[in-house]
Amino acid sequence: MHSATHQAIDAVWRIESAKIVAGTLRLVRDVGLAEELAQDALVAALEHWPAAGVPDNPGAWLMATAKNKALDRLRRNKALDVRLEQIGQDLEAQQALVVPDFVDALDAARADEIGDDLLRLIFTACHPVLSTEARVALTLRLLGGLTTHEIARAFLVPEPTIAQRIVRAKRTLSEARVPFELPRGAAVGERLASVLEVVYLIFNEGYTATAGEDWIRPELTDEALRLGRMLAELAPGESEVHGLIALMELQASRSAARVDASGRPVLLPEQNRARWDRVLIRRGLVALERAESLGALVGHPLGPYALQAAIAGCHARAHTAAQTDWVRIVALYDALAQVAPSPVVELNRAVAVSMAFGPAAGLEIIDALRREKSLQGYQWLPSVRGDLLARLGRADEARAEFECAAALARNVRERELLLERAGGLTSPGHRPSPS
Repeated sequence: MHSATHQAIDAVWRIESAKIVAGTLRLVRDVGLAEELAQDALVAALEHWPAAGVPDNPGAWLMATAKNKALDRLRRNKALDVRLEQIGQDLEAQQALVVPDFVDALDAARADEIGDDLLRLIFTACHPVLSTEARVALTLRLLGGLTTHEIARAFLVPEPTIAQRIVRAKRTLSEARVPFELPRGAAVGERLASVLEVVYLIFNEGYTATAGEDWIRPELTDEALRLGRMLAELAPGESEVHGLIALMELQASRSAARVDASGRPVLLPEQNRARWDRVLIRRGLVALERAESLGALVGHPLGPYALQAAIAGCHARAHTAAQTDWVRIVALYDALAQVAPSPVVELNRAVAVSMAFGPAAGLEIIDALRREKSLQGYQWLPSVRGDLLARLGRADEARAEFECAAALARNVRERELLLERAGGLTSPGHRPSPS
């Protein structure tokens, strides 16, 4: 029973922790203090629930406990000033938490307010004043409810490093006096872009791990999907939010087919498409349609995430690799290069061009990219070049490129794959494998 209660507490905390931190943050206006008070509520649950049983509304119990502790802290600090006057009525309501029916009614009445608080928390955790690494760690901590140990394990980073990032992030937000509010006007675009970047970085690290022994880390892709779905519910009118969730759903649909029984990567052309998750594909295509309709409604072209989702949609709609509409994908990459130009986009466009118009056309683009400094240590540049050279029958040159790519790869599985492809170049008929 004791173990079952603790399992229930863990499950409730993972689901409710972000709401509790967000609701408490609205009162204390300090990220570090809000998380501390939320953790105090968790400790209280661990102390009381094993004996008293799990409450009928455990989320409300945790929220009430955290907010009561916030009130106590404000009183101890003699901080009953204008802030307390503004929220006095709200805090008085929270004092009546001994009445379960009232709590339930209060929660229902405040559904929109809680949603706003969560949205404020997302924008705070992903504030541009923080480094990318800090935003990722803080988001997983505050919104994902992950421990520092879980975050460190997922990113293959020492736990003290993650702990330091989180502490420094909280301190930076406090010192910068970042307000707990929703961005307005011209700031919305920049701030939303920062949020979407963090969520997609988390997803990508799970989808294709940059280092370590595993090709994919499902715990990170699952967490990014959860955050993306939450964001889509909180900001239903934002086209790029739906574009991002569409992209992640469509890419995640391939997960089961991306590794073989021994955990080795299986690249896109060789994947068994019967193993693709049709539910995720349907969800992704629906989200893509939503992104497209919202963009059309305001007369805006598709954003970077929606365009990438459209590319993923081309793959999802193709029952076999041979049926892929590569000409359409080239057109989408052309559009993506206009709204979000980057060497990586151009690299991916080169792959699409090679599939639509032949390897020589793709190689021309790749050879121009070899002068790009930002790609000098990027293993996928020599890897793609190796693909194209192999298709042109230039096996020795291709082998050298794959070996170069393997030397740059930090992921063990990726390195093994590249060396295997280098060793397998015995004939000019070797096919490329865009991932």
